[in-house]
Amino acid sequence: MRIITDTGALYSPEEGKKLGFDVLPLNVIADKKSYKEYVDISSQEFLEIVKEGHIPSSSQPSIGETMEMFEKYPDEDILVINMADGLSGTYQSTVSAKESVDHSENIHVINSMTLCGPQRYLVEKAVTLKEKGMDIHHMMKELHKSIACEKSFLIPQDFGFLKRGGRLTPLAATLGGMLKITPIMTTTKDAKRLEKYAMKKTLKSAIKEIIKAFQELGVNEDFKIYVTHAGVLQQAQDVVKQLQKTFENTVIEIYELSPVFIAQGGPGCIAIQTIRK
Repeated sequence: MRIITDTGALYSPEEGKKLGFDVLPLNVIADKKSYKEYVDISSQEFLEIVKEGHIPSSSQPSIGETMEMFEKYPDEDILVINMADGLSGTYQSTVSAKESVDHSENIHVINSMTLCGPQRYLVEKAVTLKEKGMDIHHMMKELHKSIACEKSFLIPQDFGFLKRGGRLTPLAATLGGMLKITPIMTTTKDAKRLEKYAMKKTLKSAIKEIIKAFQELGVNEDFKIYVTHAGVLQQAQDVVKQLQKTFENTVIEIYELSPVFIAQGGPGCIAIQTIRK
C-alpha cells in the first residue's frame, strides 16, 4: 500500500521519501515565475520575493502529475490524503486523476477537510497504521475519526492576501479595512472557505479566544496542537508559551508555513490548529 499527500501537509517530497510516503508539490507564482514549493523554492526565499512587493498566487499539482504518480504503483492500493477541498483545488484534481487511470478502484482519496499541521498529523497517523499492518478501509475509518475532531484558526496580518485568494466568505471579505484589530478567522463547517470567528484588539486576547474554543472542543492530552507561521518565529513561540499554560499535557508543535500558505495568508500570518489523535 502506498500513501500519497500534497505539500499542504508541510512535508517536502524529499522528507516524504525518507519517511515512506510520496508528496506532490503545489505551485506558487510570483514575479512572473512558477515554482514547485519545497522543490524549487523555500519558505524563506518566497517570503523575500513577496516582501519585495510581488503579488503571489498558487495552484494545485496538475492532473497529469498526479496521474504519473498513480501510474508508478499500478498493482498497489493507494491512499491519498489531500488538503481541504475548496481551500485548494488539489482534492478535485486528484479525483479527476484517479478517474483517468486504469486502476482507479485501488485508489482511495480522502478530503482531509484541513491543512497544515492537522493534515501533517493525518499523514503521520496513516504511516503508523500502515506499519501496524492495518488494511486501507480500517485505516480510512481511523483517519476520519480524527478529521471529525479538528479545529483551525488563522490570524492574518494583511487581509489583502486572503481577499485576492478568494478563500473568504463574502462577509469576511469586508473586514479588511478595519484598523487596529486582530481578526480571528476559522474554516466554515464544510471547510471550503474562511469566515470571521472573532475580532480582538491584541494577539494575546485573540489567543485567549482560541484557547476558549479549544477548551469547548475538549482539547487534552488526546489531541495535538499546531502553531504555524509565515516568517514570525518569535511571535509563534510566544503563542506556544501562552497555549502551554492551559494545555500543559498536550503536545504542541511549531512549523513554518509553506510558500503556498504564505501566498494565501500573507507574511506574518499565524495558524493555530488542533486535531484529535
